[in-house]
Amino acid sequence: MAKSSPPAAPDGALKLLTLNAHKGFSSFNRRFVLHELREAVRAVAADVVCLQEVIGVHHRHAARHANWPAQPQYQFLADSIWGSVAYGGNAVYQDGDHGNAVLSRFPIVRNRNHDISLNRLERRGILHCVVAPPGQAEVHVICTHLSLRESHRLRQFHQLAAVIAAEVPPQAPLVVAGDFNDWRGRAHHILEREAGLRESFVERGGRAALSFPARWPMLQLDRIYFRNARIDHCRVLQASPWSRLSDHLPLYAELRS
Repeated sequence: MAKSSPPAAPDGALKLLTLNAHKGFSSFNRRFVLHELREAVRAVAADVVCLQEVIGVHHRHAARHANWPAQPQYQFLADSIWGSVAYGGNAVYQDGDHGNAVLSRFPIVRNRNHDISLNRLERRGILHCVVAPPGQAEVHVICTHLSLRESHRLRQFHQLAAVIAAEVPPQAPLVVAGDFNDWRGRAHHILEREAGLRESFVERGGRAALSFPARWPMLQLDRIYFRNARIDHCRVLQASPWSRLSDHLPLYAELRS
């Protein structure tokens, strides 16, 4: 097991990993690293993996890279480890598409992708999945990637809260993970007030995790929010090889409902 892998979670805890996969390329698109990324994600042994910027199809990249997988990136990453997969394609263009994905060891019994794009150039979505761990309550898992523009993000915080109010029962365990691009920390108050969400790293350590840029993390862009659950453990995975597999570092948490 890679030295950056978290310890095994206690029985009954849901192990979750979230990562902006940067379309399978290292920082500044220097190298195609999807195969290395798959091995690193496998080593974490999470129950649920939330991915942002994952490619469905890209014809130009497929022609350029000899080791480009024949299947969509999210299926390639899931392989035989995560038997249930949901994908929400947000950006569709001439060469292909990309969006958010959830990989789960447990059945995803239903899922829905919400388009929260506020302009044609920056396509964003909220992928809502319901995961059914055997013998436990269903867990609602939301994977999202929000806008680079603060005015758009503020609107998307409210859109996220509205999706939760409409689709997640008040007492159901809920986790919301992804790339919020919220370097000023505006989401915390809004999401707690409107959706009852608390952020894992804020709850455990007093501040959100530094996750960007991967080699010298200075900004708190990635988040794991939760409701009707307890955080047993959370950490940023920043030991080798993570800093060379994306421009973001992944976040890991163990939650117990």
